[in-house]
Amino acid sequence: MRMHISRTGAGLRALALCLLAHLALERHANGQAVNIQAQEQAAISNPGLLRIAAVKYNGGGDWYQASTPLPNFLQYVRRHTLLQVDARPDAVELSSDRIFGFPFLFLSGHGNIVLSDDEAARLRRYLQNGGFLYVDDDYGLDEYIRREMKKVFPDKSFVEIPFDHEIYRAHYVFPNGLPKIHEHDNAPPRGYGLFHEGRLVAFYTYETNISDGWESPQVHNDSPETRETAFRMGTNILVYAMTN
Repeated sequence: MRMHISRTGAGLRALALCLLAHLALERHANGQAVNIQAQEQAAISNPGLLRIAAVKYNGGGDWYQASTPLPNFLQYVRRHTLLQVDARPDAVELSSDRIFGFPFLFLSGHGNIVLSDDEAARLRRYLQNGGFLYVDDDYGLDEYIRREMKKVFPDKSFVEIPFDHEIYRAHYVFPNGLPKIHEHDNAPPRGYGLFHEGRLVAFYTYETNISDGWESPQVHNDSPETRETAFRMGTNILVYAMTN
């Protein structure tokens, strides 16, 4: 049965608001930190967790690049918020109605992406009905994602998100907007968005590669500080998506 994101997403966002409001109390109840290991063990048998999926797309780009850093990121979210996320990400094709079971989709890669008319129409319905798409350019994705999102919303274009937008302070404060995680073309990092009826439905990070900072330390040899910054910005994106 297809999950209707407009209802499910709203419920998850309401739950997220409640959980975040009690963050300090829950994390240090009676002077004791939350037993994260116990939480993660409990998650295995809990079907009500917030589920995240990487988008599996056609066109030759390495869509699977999105799936490798996600487990690290989701573990971070479990440790630093009370969003009850499933730490085991999924992968989903836009040709499948399974996308309606995930309130948050993540897409990344280095190269080409091609959406069929059916995939574009399904993604449009998904976003119009409460779903959220996060796109991170892993270098080489920019021209293709802009072209393909025009199939999804022919009348819309990505607009740059100002530094005072809530996404930059949803959980951690980034007064100067996106942090720079990896260098691509010696350009400043930029965050772009697509809006539907006033709601930010897709967020696109460019010239920073936030998700590279979620990889295990040995992959890019990033400093602990760089990885922490990437995790924090990613947390903002997810928290924002689930509470707006």
